[in-house]
Amino acid sequence: MHLDHPDLPTAVTALGNVDGEPIIVIPGGPCRGPEYLVDLAGLGDSHPLLVMHPRGTPRSGGLSRGWWSDADDVIALADALGQGSVNLLAHSAGTRLALATATRFPERVRSLALVTPPASWLSGTPHDGEEIAAGRAEADVAAALVSMANDDPTAEEAFRESFRRQAPASYARWTDVERAHAEVGAISLAAASAWFTDIPADAVTRIRAATLPPTLVIGGDQDLLTGVRPVRDYADALGGDLSLIADCGHYPWIEQPEVFQRLVDAWLAAHR
Repeated sequence: MHLDHPDLPTAVTALGNVDGEPIIVIPGGPCRGPEYLVDLAGLGDSHPLLVMHPRGTPRSGGLSRGWWSDADDVIALADALGQGSVNLLAHSAGTRLALATATRFPERVRSLALVTPPASWLSGTPHDGEEIAAGRAEADVAAALVSMANDDPTAEEAFRESFRRQAPASYARWTDVERAHAEVGAISLAAASAWFTDIPADAVTRIRAATLPPTLVIGGDQDLLTGVRPVRDYADALGGDLSLIADCGHYPWIEQPEVFQRLVDAWLAAHR
C-alpha cells in the first residue's frame, strides 16, 4: 500500500496490516527502488513496516541532498506518524542514512537494525573480499569480481550494465532465484552520485563518538560487497550486536529468509 502524502518529502510503502508502532525501513542502492526489498521475508506479518522511497528513487523523484542531510526526511516521516522515537531497519547504503539520523537526532531513534552495511568507510578495516572470493569458482562470479575491480562508469547505461555484471558477486549462490531478484529495483548513476554529496568531513568522527541506540548489525559470511572483517569491526565501533549469517551474501531476506526473519523479528520485538 502506498502512503504518499503532500507534507512528506518522500514516498512511502506500507508492508503488512498489523497494528502497532511502525518500523521505518530504509533501502540501499544507494537510491535503489525499494521493490527489491520484496516483503523482507514476511516481517510485515508481525511488524508494521513503512518503507521509504528516498530522494532519487523513481517514486520520490528529485535527487538526494546527501545521506547526512537526508536524515531530515526520516524525521519528517516520524513526525507525520506522530512518533517521538522510531525503530529503523536499513539495508546496505541505507545504513549510512540510518546512522546519520541516529547521530543527528539521538532522541528520535529507539533502535537500529543495520543489514549488510558497507563497513570499511567507518571501521577503517581493509576489504577482505578476495579471501571470501577464493572459494567461488563460478565463471559469473569471476566476471563480477573483475567488474568490481575495474568498472568506473560515467554514464547511466554503463552504470546499469556494471550493476548487472556485478550482481553474481552479491549473493552466496547464483541460481534462478537470485538472478530474478537482481533485476528488481531501478538504479540511477545520478541518484547514487548525489547520495554522497555534501557529507561533513567529520561525519565518521561524529558517528563513532555518538551515543547510539541499541544496534543490531547483520552480515553475510559470503558477502563479497562488504567483506566480513570490516563488518565485524564496524559492529564493534558502533557498540552493536553482530549476527553473521552463514551461506549468505548481501541479501539475507532472499538467501536465508528464515534466519533473517527470526533475527530481525526478535530484535524488533525487544525494542518496540
